[in-house]
Amino acid sequence: MRLSKKTLRLGIFGAMLALALPTSGIAFAASNPVLLVVGASPGGDTDRLARGIAKEMAPLLKQPVIVENKPGAGGNIAAEYVARSAKDGNTLLVSYSSFSVNPSLYKHLPFNPEKDFSPISMLAEVPAVLVARKDFPASTVAEAIRLSKAAPDKYSFAIGGVGSSVHMATASFEMQAGIKGLNVPFNGTTPALQALLGGQVDLMFATAANVMPFLNSGRLKYLGVTSEQPMPQFPGVPPIGATLKDFSSKAWFGMFAPAGVPRARIEQLNRAVVEGAHHASFGQLIVPEGGAVVTMAPDELSRFVTADIKRYAQIVKFTGASPQ
Repeated sequence: MRLSKKTLRLGIFGAMLALALPTSGIAFAASNPVLLVVGASPGGDTDRLARGIAKEMAPLLKQPVIVENKPGAGGNIAAEYVARSAKDGNTLLVSYSSFSVNPSLYKHLPFNPEKDFSPISMLAEVPAVLVARKDFPASTVAEAIRLSKAAPDKYSFAIGGVGSSVHMATASFEMQAGIKGLNVPFNGTTPALQALLGGQVDLMFATAANVMPFLNSGRLKYLGVTSEQPMPQFPGVPPIGATLKDFSSKAWFGMFAPAGVPRARIEQLNRAVVEGAHHASFGQLIVPEGGAVVTMAPDELSRFVTADIKRYAQIVKFTGASPQ
């Protein structure tokens, strides 16, 4: 039987369409800009890292990559927006440690952090520094613990945001040291640090970037760092883990897509993030301030988040904190 030219053309077109279907999601994704949604205000660490990785990813993906800030509710507004976005891999979340903290901190989340997202990669980790007012009667972690045990609730910890990574560092320190200080919450790191500098509170966990400018001013005491190893930015300041065995606390930053994005697209995004994050220009955003570039495979980040949620559940329970 001879086929007409029209029938042959339709058959060829159908075959080509069938071959195109498995990768059509990727082709569609590449035709649009990528939006990185950040659940924090412009200018902070999360925003800076998002804009830095956007710059590195764009030429690798051959797509424009733009950043949009949706701050509020500890990052939950941005996370919900991304969880409900299209599954084409063009709307992504750049989040931070609160992604693991919030399931225990908030009674009802409008999304499930383990089921409604496809992890792409971690971006970085940032340790904190335990600092004290300049006339605090202790100059080491061991001395601070002894004072606090002798007088529970006498010495105060400034908290730069309920549920923040530095809040969790404070709680982890109290849990492991077996102490209970007076926690004084502030609406952000800046007012908390100003209260410490003014002598209105005794102690505070802060990111390196926040307290580096005061290192040689005599206005603060530097008791310890939350990294496993000493930080070159703070010479002579030991890891807290040298006193409290295995103590470590770091803020982390990572990228997520909504659940349901094709695996091939997730792997494509992961390759772009991993390569881009290890460019020197991205590292300069975080390494000079004591942070480290850390990347992961999607499955590795998924396991990390699951374990982190469980770990923070115990810490949040210890604090008794709830969002205001």
